[in-house]
Amino acid sequence: MTKKWMSLALMAVPMVLSQSCSSLNASSQPVGGQTPLTIERLYDSPALAGSSPRGLKLSPDGQRVTYLAGRAEDQHFYDLWQMDVTTGKQTRLLDAEKLTVAELSDEEKARRERQRIYGQGIMEYFWSEDGDNILIPASGNLYLFAVNTGSVKQLQIGEGFATDARLSPKGHFVSFVREQNLYVLELATNKLTALTTDGGGAIKNAMAEFVAQEEMGRMTGYWWAPDELAIAYTRVDESAVELVTRNEIYADGIKLTEQRYPYAGKTNVTVELGVVNLASRQTDWVDLGENTDIYLPRVKWLPDSQHLSYQWQSRDQKALDLRVVSRAKLSDSRQLVSERSPAWINLHNDLHFLKQTKQFIWASERDGFNHLYLFNLDGSLAKQLTQGDWVVDAVSFVDEKNGWLYFTGRKTKVTERHLYRVPLTGGDISQLSQRSGMHSPVFADNQAIYLDYFNSLTQPPQISLHNDTGEQLVWVEENAINTEHPLYPYFGLWQQPEFGQITAEDGQALQYRLFRPSDFDASKRYPVVVRVYGGPHAQLVVNSWSEHDYFTQYLLQQGYLVFQLDNRGSAHRGTEFEYVIHEHLGEAEVNDQKAGVDFLRTKPFVDGENIALYGHSYGGYMALMGLFKAPTHFKAAISGAPVTDWALYDTHYTERYLGRPVTNAKGYEASSVFPYVKNYQSGLLMYHGMADDNVLFENSTRVYKALQDEGKLFQMIDYPGSKHSMRGHKVRTHLYRSLADFLDRQLKAKH
Repeated sequence: MTKKWMSLALMAVPMVLSQSCSSLNASSQPVGGQTPLTIERLYDSPALAGSSPRGLKLSPDGQRVTYLAGRAEDQHFYDLWQMDVTTGKQTRLLDAEKLTVAELSDEEKARRERQRIYGQGIMEYFWSEDGDNILIPASGNLYLFAVNTGSVKQLQIGEGFATDARLSPKGHFVSFVREQNLYVLELATNKLTALTTDGGGAIKNAMAEFVAQEEMGRMTGYWWAPDELAIAYTRVDESAVELVTRNEIYADGIKLTEQRYPYAGKTNVTVELGVVNLASRQTDWVDLGENTDIYLPRVKWLPDSQHLSYQWQSRDQKALDLRVVSRAKLSDSRQLVSERSPAWINLHNDLHFLKQTKQFIWASERDGFNHLYLFNLDGSLAKQLTQGDWVVDAVSFVDEKNGWLYFTGRKTKVTERHLYRVPLTGGDISQLSQRSGMHSPVFADNQAIYLDYFNSLTQPPQISLHNDTGEQLVWVEENAINTEHPLYPYFGLWQQPEFGQITAEDGQALQYRLFRPSDFDASKRYPVVVRVYGGPHAQLVVNSWSEHDYFTQYLLQQGYLVFQLDNRGSAHRGTEFEYVIHEHLGEAEVNDQKAGVDFLRTKPFVDGENIALYGHSYGGYMALMGLFKAPTHFKAAISGAPVTDWALYDTHYTERYLGRPVTNAKGYEASSVFPYVKNYQSGLLMYHGMADDNVLFENSTRVYKALQDEGKLFQMIDYPGSKHSMRGHKVRTHLYRSLADFLDRQLKAKH
């Protein structure tokens, strides 16, 4: 029985705790031109954000910064660039047009969709340990780029599409997956070896299964030992998973796609973990226990190459164990850490084994907030390194030589992410980043210098190089909004929000941000668009730059207020804030969004009768639940690619919050949109990609049918060939033009 954090007896109307605008408020206008935004310009090239490199890395010697940059004429076509740290000179390192560009395989398309990687040209690259070479996968081929000579060589890997390629730790081999088997190519001899041969059909070697990619953040199924003598890999058997024949509807036809989709409550894949010896090609298997209905979210070698760690997660996700095995005796696992929760355990990537001591860093929410702990290799706790009513985001770098642990977190303010460091022996925490906004550091492999990928509501992404104390050394990409910047003509009308908080029914504080129209007049009353996501592991109310806010800026120039509130269940607020939604989705979240509307209606400049709710994915689900359950709060709603019945979604995500349908049937029914369809009155627009393989199109078609059976009028726009993320300039332009037209008719039309 989960703890009920909320009390329905508490007041429904929120109490305002703070309306502080800090340095970001509607009255401080950025410097720039006054050209109005058009929907056609939002995602056209050059990008409004200006130069926004991705794939940032520091070379092994720390002398070069490398990154992928889109072209001015096509922001989604990427070349490989470099900057000399000493001189600051930037040059294109490799023109992507020198590589063979071909159609991606279906497996690679799906993998990129899971990774949220979009574009053409060079999409990923890997430095060799000695810094002499860079491995570049492109369209199923593999290329080795010699940094000093500038020559590029296509590797001879045989026929077929190579995925998940990488260099071995010492740079002697290239590994990749092809046709569901694991291969290695020895670079000195060009010898290609298949380390597995039984892959095919339902058997996938060295590949992450669907839920590992989509829900666990694990995109790979194999891991090199540091000494290059062995590789740990997963063997996935999907034969028991329900085989679904899905219609992917394109403009010129229908593609029948067979997909093994693990619906909530149904059978998952069976995962095995093996270690293959490169010399003998023999695989030995780790004993994962008698219970095979489990998850394997993480695998990692210890620095000695003799021990392998893996994280074992129970099907209900209330138990997570960190275990270690010896390469010499894989049948004997030893447990280092055991995490338990009455609701669920959030996964993380913050396991770092130290090289100089027999210890490791581990992140845990055991005290209610995500913090970092130092453990001994015997499993005993040495020290809690961070603590307090705030969360650590992630470990950034471990500097054993000088005794520092670098990490990002929300210690300063929940709406910002900063870089901090703390002694490995414990002690005071120092904040290294200074500017208000979101800092995402990328450290060199072997020294405490880092690239700071920074952005805020007033600054599109910019990149600078810093030393170990946070001092800025040089700009990599200042991306200043000067007269040459693509954003400059529009930036004079770019609006900044006010931040504040209201109180939820259980007393917890809810953060909001409110954008006012560009020509705001306090004596007028404005319609409101409430932009929502509302689901776990997400946060909208932040001081960050986001391309999702471009449409917000357009709406502000059309005379709308735009409001966003992070309801309970969302991220970076601790387990008490998150666990409210356990076993019942769409209840606390909708109540909090209603509280937001109640707050808005206290403002004299808000037209309280003309408020619309708009969201995509979980936000699309929230839009339906809000309109169906609270029609007096929301006059209209836009629901994009929504989950409508959680029995149609996957095991790992859905069961984390709702458990299994057989044990929580009432929770599943109450969390579905269908019991509330009869409450719908008017004002609904739904859209969905007709080739969506994440939130299946069936989620929307079922609502279409239910509304039609009820005789309810609504609108729908379905996009042939589009996946869950609705990518493509033409698709997005049509979508946002349609949404703007719908909002105008619903909230501005005279009735």
